[in-house]
Amino acid sequence: MEFTIKTGAPEKLKTGSLVVGAFAGGMLTEAATALDKASKGKLAAILARGDLDDKAGSQLTLHELPGSNAERIVIVSLGKQDEFGDRAWRDATNTTAKVLAASPSHDAGVCLGDVAVPGRDNEWALQQLSRAIADGAYRFDATKGKSKDTKRRGARKIVLLTGNKISAGMEEAVKRGQAIAEGMALAKDLGNLPGNICTPTHLAETALELGKQYKLKVEVLEREDMEKLGMGSLLSVARGSHEPPKFVVLHYKGGKSKDKPVVLVGKGITFDTGGISLKPGAEMDEMKFDMCGAASVLGTFKAIARIALPINVVGIVPTTENMPGGAATKPGDVVTSMSGQTIEILNTDAEGRLILCDALTYAERFKPDCVIDIATLTGACVVALGKIPSGLLANDDNLARELVDCGTVSGDRAWQMPLWDEYQELLKSNFADMANIGGRYAGTITAACFLARFTKAYKWAHLDIAGTAWVSGDAKGATGRPVPLLTEFLIARSKGPQA
Repeated sequence: MEFTIKTGAPEKLKTGSLVVGAFAGGMLTEAATALDKASKGKLAAILARGDLDDKAGSQLTLHELPGSNAERIVIVSLGKQDEFGDRAWRDATNTTAKVLAASPSHDAGVCLGDVAVPGRDNEWALQQLSRAIADGAYRFDATKGKSKDTKRRGARKIVLLTGNKISAGMEEAVKRGQAIAEGMALAKDLGNLPGNICTPTHLAETALELGKQYKLKVEVLEREDMEKLGMGSLLSVARGSHEPPKFVVLHYKGGKSKDKPVVLVGKGITFDTGGISLKPGAEMDEMKFDMCGAASVLGTFKAIARIALPINVVGIVPTTENMPGGAATKPGDVVTSMSGQTIEILNTDAEGRLILCDALTYAERFKPDCVIDIATLTGACVVALGKIPSGLLANDDNLARELVDCGTVSGDRAWQMPLWDEYQELLKSNFADMANIGGRYAGTITAACFLARFTKAYKWAHLDIAGTAWVSGDAKGATGRPVPLLTEFLIARSKGPQA
């Protein structure tokens, strides 16, 4: 997809589709006012009839509006002006993205970048707008044969029309939005691939390809390397699978050599049967999405490399399948983690934390500024928070606030949950230093409490994306979250030291 910013009058732009905004009650934006004037009041007259719903995100398409050079005018509702804010803006931009993705014309103009969103600047609006449009054009057909869409509809050349003087900041904002969408697309592609294609080896190969494309240092540790490091917890999960586990480390060095890196750790269970503690068969196919934490790390690396962000980042992807087999770990087994702490496996379906804990111990060697792990970790998180925010737990409240704030800015929201020491009591074991589950209650919190035992050397946050990494039903597929949140966090971090 190709984006350009232009200054000009909307009625003069010759294009297949032209998108403008209007508030409830027929109140027009500046661009819509110009079109109305060119049409000698026809646009306002149509809106006065009530054809455009007041709800933000509603839309009305008009063909061959007098006075306009566009083939069709798409009017998107911004909702009530006195209630206009981030949510209404996102509803409008998401509708714009859907309309353009389904458009029969391959070019379009969008006049929403100048709409003033309370508390936000023009650059924020352009970044969110370009990201939404680029993300809306995403299609997954890698595994389709004859049904592959070879005559795809949708706008491919987008003009973002503005009445303001174009600045370097505005152009950079558009590039950032597009880069984030590209990172989301990579994360979606990996998540949507079936488990027989997206294996641990495939994730490692994808990381190596990123390394070649963007000149990143990439290391892939094999089973023997993990054995030498004492990663008994991670390897216990891999025992039941014929697919070899991989431990992938990526290095992005955009900052100064003395700058401590941010470390991102992504759970990479490429298929999760539950192991010996076998999951129910219904919807088990969706367990191919259990590597979306790893996918989000790779997607974020693509985004920051495309932006050329001035920051140092290390990505760690521990990856394996979790399968039942003759050699598979059994409930009641005790394993020794890389940290030396022993773990009683009470449930083999609580495997994500077992691969993450060794990765979190490995992260210490980088003397990180902070560490964030991302994992489709607990169904309890979906019960607690639904599928709107990702769960957030941290051993540092300032780091947690940074992530919450960046989630608000990006629209990829997270909600902090408690990580109190009292919950640690639930992980007691009679036979090891800890159990890998904490019982019936507070499942998301006890999972994070388990991880917290391996993160005492640095500031750490945990994102539970079990509810946000994919959607089910007719729209089944990976969402690309939390690539926007992670990228926004790294953009903010790259601008200077944090408290």
